[in-house]
Amino acid sequence: MPDIRITFLGTGAGASIHRAHTAIVLECPDGTRILLDASSGNSVLRGGAEVGMYAQDFHQVLLSHAHADHMGGLPFIQGQRTLVAPDAPPLKVYSTEESLQRVQSLFRATSITHVVDQDGVTTADGQPIVGWQPCQEGLAVRLSDSVWATPFAVDHIAGAVGWRVESSGLAVVFSGDTRFSESLARASQDADLLIHEALCTDDDPVGAASRAHSTAGEAARAAALAGSKSLIVTHIDTPFHFDPQPLADEARRYFDGPVSVASDLGQVTVSCP
Repeated sequence: MPDIRITFLGTGAGASIHRAHTAIVLECPDGTRILLDASSGNSVLRGGAEVGMYAQDFHQVLLSHAHADHMGGLPFIQGQRTLVAPDAPPLKVYSTEESLQRVQSLFRATSITHVVDQDGVTTADGQPIVGWQPCQEGLAVRLSDSVWATPFAVDHIAGAVGWRVESSGLAVVFSGDTRFSESLARASQDADLLIHEALCTDDDPVGAASRAHSTAGEAARAAALAGSKSLIVTHIDTPFHFDPQPLADEARRYFDGPVSVASDLGQVTVSCP
């Protein structure tokens, strides 16, 4: 039976002090491995090593947006990947033009000998090590013979998107960072799993919206509107780290399917019925 295995390398909000920042690995039935966002610092390297995934095992990154807690780890992933697998094909980074321009600025600021341009990153001797893959909202990109990923607009910052990944009859949707978004609900129609951020509960809707984020209730309402089969909330802020139950309880008031709260290094499997 085909399935997609999901590993959460980081599940914390930007200001979280107990969790790594956002990074999620999808392992598809055909062996394709996808990194959804890249956390910050060396979190992907450390968390990945804990579960047997290393920099050289990542070849494709789907980036939701260019905030540092979602893309700041890219230079560290690239650096370790190039060190241990210097002949590997370039790391492909998929996102919108706006986000990729900011990622280019990050690499220019952190690279010493590399050349960074509109196409990617190359070593001093001209070897490509990173390739930018600009995407347009609503247009699917082919990651392998049986894996497709489609970015869709969300309500966060300019260039921010969520991603719908489809493989072998399964669909997993990742919200990235967003306020409640009807475009997300449309993109999540009948998804097997919606992974949606939830900064807090409906007790502080103004606080969530002012920071361009969602509450657990809003995440659940999006899942219900989309007809998603299950919901996992992530991007957990510090006040909910030790007791995330209020997030789950609130989500269950609006969504009848299975609900859980992601945790660092947690793994789940999505299977065909």
